Amino acid sequence: MENTVERKVEGMTCGNCALTITTYLTKQGAKDAVANSATGDLSFTVDEKLNVDTLLNGIENLGYSIVKEEEGQEDAVHSHSKEKNLFLISLLFWIPLIAHMFFSWSILHNPWFQLVLCTPVYMIGVFYFGKSALRSIRNGIPNMDVLVFIGASAAYFYSLTGWYLHPEHLHNYLFFETAASIITLVLLGNYLEEYTVSSTAASIKELIKLQKTKAKLILVDSIGKESMHEVENKYIRLNDWVLVNSGDQIPIDGVIIFGQAQVDESMMTGESIPVSKNIGDNVVGGSVVTDGSIKIKATAVGNKTALSTIIQLVNQAQAAKPPMQKLADKISAVFVPSVIGIALLTFVINYWAFDKGMQDSMMRTIAVMVIACPCAMGLATPAAVMVGLGRAAKNGILIKGGDTLESFRTIKQFVFDKTGTLTTGKLAIASFHTTIDESEFKNIVTSIERHSSHPIAKSIVKEWTSSNEIALRDIQEEKGVGIKATDAEGNRWQIGSYRIEENNTVQSHDLIVLKNGQHVGWLDITDELRTDARQVIAELNQHGFKTILLSGDRKEKCERIAQELNITEVYSEQLPVQKLDVLDTLMKTAPTVMVGDGVNDAPSLAKATIGISLSDASQIAKQSANVLLLKNKLSSLPLAIGLGKHTYLTIKQNLFWAFAYNVMAIPIAAAGYLTPTWGAGIMALSDVVLIANSLRLKYKKVH
Repeated sequence: MENTVERKVEGMTCGNCALTITTYLTKQGAKDAVANSATGDLSFTVDEKLNVDTLLNGIENLGYSIVKEEEGQEDAVHSHSKEKNLFLISLLFWIPLIAHMFFSWSILHNPWFQLVLCTPVYMIGVFYFGKSALRSIRNGIPNMDVLVFIGASAAYFYSLTGWYLHPEHLHNYLFFETAASIITLVLLGNYLEEYTVSSTAASIKELIKLQKTKAKLILVDSIGKESMHEVENKYIRLNDWVLVNSGDQIPIDGVIIFGQAQVDESMMTGESIPVSKNIGDNVVGGSVVTDGSIKIKATAVGNKTALSTIIQLVNQAQAAKPPMQKLADKISAVFVPSVIGIALLTFVINYWAFDKGMQDSMMRTIAVMVIACPCAMGLATPAAVMVGLGRAAKNGILIKGGDTLESFRTIKQFVFDKTGTLTTGKLAIASFHTTIDESEFKNIVTSIERHSSHPIAKSIVKEWTSSNEIALRDIQEEKGVGIKATDAEGNRWQIGSYRIEENNTVQSHDLIVLKNGQHVGWLDITDELRTDARQVIAELNQHGFKTILLSGDRKEKCERIAQELNITEVYSEQLPVQKLDVLDTLMKTAPTVMVGDGVNDAPSLAKATIGISLSDASQIAKQSANVLLLKNKLSSLPLAIGLGKHTYLTIKQNLFWAFAYNVMAIPIAAAGYLTPTWGAGIMALSDVVLIANSLRLKYKKVH
């Protein structure tokens, strides 16, 4: 039996840290390991043979801290204040230390003065980089901290050794400022990286804030008397009763058992107009009661609520890494030992082959180790994906993975379900005909349909509200066929599909009406087109995508919708298994998006290259889809496509910069054209360049 473990991790401050943790867990036999450096979230799956505590202790031995489960996952705060404080302390000592490069004051050139200023910074390096480096080596997963620590230590102890052995040529051997520069500038780069990447998760943080609220818990004693207690919503349990008044945020997912209210659900659906909610209606945690008072019975609490599910999906969005990131991960995993080998080779060649002397050879070796830190490679894809996912979430598009973003660039055709996808699912009377008086026809139809809960019956009653009700008796409804009733004069009326008529003469209409077994009229029902459907299909056609309608509805209706929307290919009257066969055939011709909302669409959504569902879709459809349009609008589709293509382009740009930077910088440093101080600064700058390039995704036009 497999078990999914979720924890918060402190000290996981960059993409390379996340790679270290996931590599360790994978080596230990864990599956689906996902570490998110922006939020501090870690999740992985283990079977019963693996001891979870042993794995968590192993992560702590790597130099990270696991937030204890009993402290509450939702209360754990992923903060980068430690890195900021360490950088500021280092900066205070580093500035006067490098001042000797610009001023000739004797105190600045005094070796004791430089040692006193450098040592606290070096101790910070030992504490921050050293412990992590040693633990990573001990666990067989050397990380970038190894290069930083070796480089800073080499400069520090080289200065001490040169001071002791060559006091007469002291100025040739003092490189305390190099050691301090490496540590200070890398700390700066780490802090900037952490701060910027974490800011891309702002949309998640806002959702997390919505999770935490107060709830008015209703308790009922043995004699039925109610009392109310205000508690945090995390203490609400399944089937508990909660009171929500006007202006309150709904604390949990539930069903209304008393009262009625206007509810603002814009947080979940994007609909700005409050929705009327009555007894029996479902409500979602995080939405707000704008007017009214209701009692709710909790149907989902904790991490089972709709809001929690969305947060979990966003946090796990990097679970399936794009192929380009997998390549970068493989290179990063062998990069540290490779760089150490190159650094040693640099020293050997410079010292023995080119006779550059101990000082120059050592500085070039240190520069190679510092400038080659693989942080940029580890950051290239996550930074772009996080920004792309963040912008998508902000615009009501929930994309469940970086691989989905990358897949958008390959899509050639879009397959749409009809009912509830291209149409609203709100039924209306398209046309009708009767051989009796029209007002009598409307009166009898609405009077009978009031006794049915079928969606078509409800839509007829809603549309013909002005009709007068007729007294009826002996009302009988047969599911899937129709409804019967007798009026005061003894006339037997029937309304239903063509199956209610023995000779089946009117199969082309949705409903037929019989009076005493004789045909007296018919009605055709239409499903309203979504207001944005025509615009979206036109835009897809304009950009060269093939559009296809795949539905279980009647051929006549599907062809009418397809003609109205200019959809080029139609498959109608398809059962779920037939839909799957059609989609399988289509996918053999080109990568395909499936857009659907019903239970019958779920297999196709899972099968498609990318499955897209809307926020009011069935639960199984939402779970099967790769993308959820939270605002329930098809008009979000072009933005999702554009974000996918531009995220992939940004990833390519980032990886090019990361690889090009290292390929160019290492030989330049080995040749002595870059000092370790400049190397540390440029290394930090490379991370900032990648982040800045990724952040362009937040603002650039993508469609």
